[in-house]
Amino acid sequence: MIERILSMKPEGELVGWRGHLTALGIIAFTILALFHRDALGMMAIWWNASTYGHCLFVPIIIAWLVQQRLPGLRKLEPTAWMPGLLWLVLGAFAWMLGAAAGVAVVRHGALILMLQGSVIALLGPAVTRALLFPLFYAFFMVPFGEEIVAPLQLVTAHISMALLHLTGIPAQMQGIFITTPGGYFEVAEACSGAKFVIAMTAYGVLVCNVCFTRWKRRIAFMTGALSLSILANGVRAFATIFVAEMTTINAAAGFDHVVYGWLFFAVIMIVVMATAWPFFDRKPGDPWFDPDRLRQRGGSATGAMAGGALAIIVAAPLWLAASTAAGPALPAAPAMPDVKGWVRSDENPLHPWRPRFDGADYLSMARYRNAAGQVVDLAVATFDRQDEGRELVGFAQGAADPDGDWTWAQPAPAPSEGRGEQITGPGRVVRHVVSFYIVGTGRPTGSGHLVKLETMKARLLRGDQRAAAILVSAEEGEGRSSDAAIGAFLRDLGDVKDLADRSLGTR
Repeated sequence: MIERILSMKPEGELVGWRGHLTALGIIAFTILALFHRDALGMMAIWWNASTYGHCLFVPIIIAWLVQQRLPGLRKLEPTAWMPGLLWLVLGAFAWMLGAAAGVAVVRHGALILMLQGSVIALLGPAVTRALLFPLFYAFFMVPFGEEIVAPLQLVTAHISMALLHLTGIPAQMQGIFITTPGGYFEVAEACSGAKFVIAMTAYGVLVCNVCFTRWKRRIAFMTGALSLSILANGVRAFATIFVAEMTTINAAAGFDHVVYGWLFFAVIMIVVMATAWPFFDRKPGDPWFDPDRLRQRGGSATGAMAGGALAIIVAAPLWLAASTAAGPALPAAPAMPDVKGWVRSDENPLHPWRPRFDGADYLSMARYRNAAGQVVDLAVATFDRQDEGRELVGFAQGAADPDGDWTWAQPAPAPSEGRGEQITGPGRVVRHVVSFYIVGTGRPTGSGHLVKLETMKARLLRGDQRAAAILVSAEEGEGRSSDAAIGAFLRDLGDVKDLADRSLGTR
């Protein structure tokens, strides 16, 4: 592709293009080498997580988009552009924040920002404007969207319930679980439709650029495509339950596998494209941009620009390494507190439960009972510091281990400083969990976003990096309110911060 660009240029401009593209190649290679863990981690997610399988095609699509713009690019001259370094600085700073907070999606996005910044700085504003959409589309290489899985599970469950009622099938819903006369169904993460919504977003944005020129039509297309994906996924989930009612659960499982794995997304894409086809307003052969309007002469020295870019991308990991010195050590394993009105209990739960906190230095648990017969479980996990793979908040961390027997069902009531969730185990055992997270000497919070923010501040500003998770949980049963038991225990326990401080040794 590069040679095709160069082959049409006069000799003087040929050297110019080669110089700029060589500098760009060196900087891009340096970025990928220096941040290779993030690049390889992002590609591993593409390959291993079906939700992000479409990301494998994004680099190919970007190459095609650039190829489509080659006739106009041949008429432009690249220039080194000093303001482009600001985008590179933004990417390096974002990477540093993401690394300090332990947020992979921010680091992956920052990697794309740095690559974009190198293009802007070394090829100049004219070429950047010509490649604006391909550069933007590179963001779809970032595996993002996990946050929509849980809400979409609930939306899918509600759509299924509405359709079950319309067909006269009696059903009850508890979070993401639906009970009918024919069986007990879970709207699992794989059934949430998140993978189709995320893939449809990437596909829809591409269609908006390739097939439309007017923004009103683009907005209408995206709204319709995403709405239809969500609605159709709810219909698919309902159809699986309906087939189970009419036949057997095994037959429904086979139906769901075929529809979900092979036909569903293809049918939705065909419907969306067939509906939108009459409204496409970009004609084949229309130019993607006007080279005469973008031409620009002059610029900075390419070598100096490349040197500045190298300095910026090296500075971020050096600063992070210098600012994350080891902090105070943890005391011994957290001692379970004596709580007035409660005594330790060794009675067995309906189903064993243990939260998951990979990499925690300590995880202590105890069961308590009061005179009213209320029973709660207390878990305290402590970290001397958080790193990749050993975090308070992250994938698989918390009350419901995705590799275990417990499944997240829905949010549950919690105090203002905590996070409440309902989880379900084998035999339809229901348990409510209230989680509190504490970083350093800060206040307890149930917000994962605040945990990441506090972690980032502690690492960048050399604060106290010790961290703790405190979970209070109770089983739901007939005549036994888990929320009431948790509320009573928290009132008698007192300030959760005091327990955290003792567990972390911060006072």
